[in-house]
Amino acid sequence: MQALQFDEDPHHRLNILTGDWVLVSPHRTKRPWQGKMEKPAQGERLEYDPNCYLCPGNTRAGNITNPDYKDVFIFTNDFAALLPHTSSASYQNGLLQAKGERGICRVMCFSPNHALTLPEMELSAIRKVVDLWQKEYLDLGSKDFIQHVQIFENKGAIMGCSNPHPHGQIWAQGSIPQEVRKKTDRQLEYWQTHGQSLLGDYLKQELEAGERIVLENEDFVGLVPFWAVWPYELMIVPKRHIQHIGEMTTTEKDNFSAMLKGLTIRMDNLFETSFPYSSGMHQSPTDGEDHPEWHFHMSFYPPLLRSATVKKFMVGYEMFATPQRDITAEQAAEKFRSLPAVHFREATMQV
Repeated sequence: MQALQFDEDPHHRLNILTGDWVLVSPHRTKRPWQGKMEKPAQGERLEYDPNCYLCPGNTRAGNITNPDYKDVFIFTNDFAALLPHTSSASYQNGLLQAKGERGICRVMCFSPNHALTLPEMELSAIRKVVDLWQKEYLDLGSKDFIQHVQIFENKGAIMGCSNPHPHGQIWAQGSIPQEVRKKTDRQLEYWQTHGQSLLGDYLKQELEAGERIVLENEDFVGLVPFWAVWPYELMIVPKRHIQHIGEMTTTEKDNFSAMLKGLTIRMDNLFETSFPYSSGMHQSPTDGEDHPEWHFHMSFYPPLLRSATVKKFMVGYEMFATPQRDITAEQAAEKFRSLPAVHFREATMQV
């Protein structure tokens, strides 16, 4: 039997953290494409928008006025998906089951400047975001009814983001979500069998191979995971085995901030647009257990496929069978590595 050719042969790849598989069809990149390739209109970029409910001094939809904040700003979501005083009662009627879910939802504005996103923020400003992420994870996770804290960002209208002001969210809840349970089970099984971190051993293998690495600094590695589902999916993995952001040292927070800026700049530079994505931190539950098996990581799931205006949709086979992608993880990483480290807007201003 001839060897598998990743760049030519359709094949499945295993996500070691969830047990899920993705179908990779690299030969499909050769098919004719008639999709649009033009750049989207950038439009005017306002530092302050009087109609934005997240800008400093403006009134939010919940009829609450924001302070005149100068740095990062956080508040409890006025229309939260989870509420702290919800009943925790259960319901069962034959095969029908339900259970109340308590929680706290917060909105975090990264900057008072309406026009900025993470890649265009100063490194010192990104570091303030990281500091607040760390504080919120520890504060929310310490509450007796919170078992998991999810930090995430939806960037861009194409991802359903209702406001362009640079912001993310934090949902803390009274149960452990199913994706986190899957990752807990897989990491725990490996930890109990090998006495080592699953993701730590995976990272060693990736560093030896090098072909999917995009960026590396003293404490973190930015890479396209072997099992990536989205065309330009990225993951940040700490070299040190830590369970959550609360364990990051001062130096690690500096290097995490630098990794965030470096990767998001390359995403923007890929199609010279403010690159949309959903990003989220994967970290240990806050259920009172130690979870030595957990290895912190952060993922970016961008929907763009061939240009700033061509989106990757999960439809048809992917909805009813399994996720599928055309461009390989290795090809995506090579594209990212070839991009400049200076943001395209900054480079334009320097010309």
